[in-house]
Formats: sequence, structure tokens, C-alpha cells
Amino acid sequence: MKILYGVQATGNGHITRARVMASALVKEGIEVDFLFSGRAPEKLFNMEPFGDYQVRRGLTFTVSHGRIDRWRSLTQNNFVQLIRDIRALDLQEYDLIISDFEPVTAWAAKRQKKTCIGIAHQYAFQYSLPGPGVGRIMMPMIRFFAPVQQGIGLHWHHFDGPILPPLIEPQSYPVTQQTGMVLVYLPFETREQIRQWLLPLRDVEFHVYCDIDQPEDDGHILWRPLSREGFRQAQACCEGVIANGGFGLSSEVLQAGKKLLTKPLTGQPEQASNTAVLDYLGLAEVFTDLTAEQFYRWINKPSPTPVVYPDVAAALARWIREGCLRSATELAQELWQGELTKEQRV
Repeated sequence: MKILYGVQATGNGHITRARVMASALVKEGIEVDFLFSGRAPEKLFNMEPFGDYQVRRGLTFTVSHGRIDRWRSLTQNNFVQLIRDIRALDLQEYDLIISDFEPVTAWAAKRQKKTCIGIAHQYAFQYSLPGPGVGRIMMPMIRFFAPVQQGIGLHWHHFDGPILPPLIEPQSYPVTQQTGMVLVYLPFETREQIRQWLLPLRDVEFHVYCDIDQPEDDGHILWRPLSREGFRQAQACCEGVIANGGFGLSSEVLQAGKKLLTKPLTGQPEQASNTAVLDYLGLAEVFTDLTAEQFYRWINKPSPTPVVYPDVAAALARWIREGCLRSATELAQELWQGELTKEQRV
């Protein structure tokens, strides 16, 4: 069996899911090729698990000062190139296409009448979730952006629907707690804005991962270049994490049992929903403009109990090898069996 796996590379969460699935699929004897889009090739890092992967321009969004810039997102995407890439992608050698919200592979599969399965957090919006009702807004866009024949959604709770638990990488470093050390990943905010928030909090050491070439120390604010392993080590030993409302990183933080302080990307309905769900489940605190009062209230809270998620990647890889015959409802029931209810978690 041979698969083409398309990954939306705008956010690191999609790439992290693909890393986990890559290993699980190989263990099931499945041959996999990967295609990434939404980020320039030179901006991709730690991509060794994907072998000789392909890159296409795809579609992405532009952020300005912590919010989505709709006009620039529209004008800076190259839709002519997108259509060319869709038409040029030959899927003849593949038995199945998987799309983690990636448009080139999804549309090429639709055009060539190939079976395409979607595996992504976005497909959870097919079902009723707590918080703002963004599903009605998002699902037409999701279906247009990356059309699939079956969408497998992932979330922190099943919410009485066929939604699977998060598909994340197991923590590879011993989990400890270095008091007064906080990990920060706010890729959609400017460095100056992050510095303004963190500068008054001088009794805390902040490790801020961002798009720079070399480490820079600015007193208690330590700026660090993007590194998957460096980030994972910091995540394992920090006291808490400040991050945007992305699904993948939030899942890793919950798994590690770290305090989470999260800011949704303004104008991004998925992150608005994510932070609302985290708040509803009592799993994180949400901010829009960080104040010292809110920060210290958050950092002085006790650390949460780590959330133990089942091996979703292994279950999905087996499901794929067996021909995707079982329903998403069966998969969800199998994977959530024995998991904590919302009432037990809060």
C-alpha cells in the first residue's frame, strides 16, 4: 500500500501530527510520500522523518500585529500557481491520499477521483462544540479549502460525537518543573509586543522561541531560534507555557501537565474556538492583553494533572491498513474508552 500524505505547513501542529503518523504508518508496512504546502521550503526545520518530501506553495494566511490580515492574505496567495500545482500532481501510483488540511493533495485527489481521507483538528468542527458556534462559519471554508471524502476530527474531548483524541508525539524527555521558568511561543505576535508583555515580569525567566538565527539574551527574556528538540526539552522542564491557541501545542502542554496561558489569534475562528473549549474544560487560562496581575494569578496556580491520551496514530495506521472500513464512531469509542470525563477533569 502506498500513500501520499499532504500536510498544511503554515502551523507546526500539522507537521507534528505528520511526524507521529509517519512512524505509525511505517510500522504497519505502508509506504508513504509527504507533500507540504503553506510555508517556504527554507522555513521548514527538523524535517528528517519525512525523507525525500515535496513542497508546494499552497495557501496560507498573513498575520500583522497579532491578527489575521485578510486583505494581504487574499492578495499574497497565488491562486494561479495553486491551480497549476493541483493539475500537475500525478496521483496514479498512490492507493490512498491523506490530507491534513492540505489543499493541493486534496483537490488533486478530487480532480483525479482518488480516495482522500482528511485527518486534522479542523474536521472536528463538523460537530457541536462548546463556545462560539464557529462550525457553521468554518465548515464551508474547510470543505472548499481541502475537500475530502471523509474527515476524521481530533479534539480534547469527544463531545458526544465521533471525534478522536489528539494525535500527538509522546513526551521524549523526563517531565520536571523548573520553578520560575516559562516557555513562550507566540509566532503571530511581534517581538516588541512580546517584550512589552514580559519585560515587567523580572522575577521569571522566559524562553521565547521565535524566527531568529542565533540565541539572544535580553536579561530575563531569552530569545531562542526555532528548534523542535530544544523546544521539547524546554517544554518538559518549564513551569508553564504561554502560547497562541493552536491545537497541537496546547495538546502537548496538557499531556506534559503544564500550566497553559493562551492567546487566540485575532480573526482566526479556529483559535477562538480552541481557547473557548480550553476554558470550558478548565484546562487553560485565556488572555488578550497580558497584565502582570493575570500572569501572577496564573503562574501561582498549582500544576495540573497530566492528561494521558491513547495511541491515536497506531489506531489510525491500523485502520488505514485495513482499508478504512470501520466507522469514525467505532474508532472514537475505542480510543476514548477509559478516558476521563469532563467532570473528572475539571
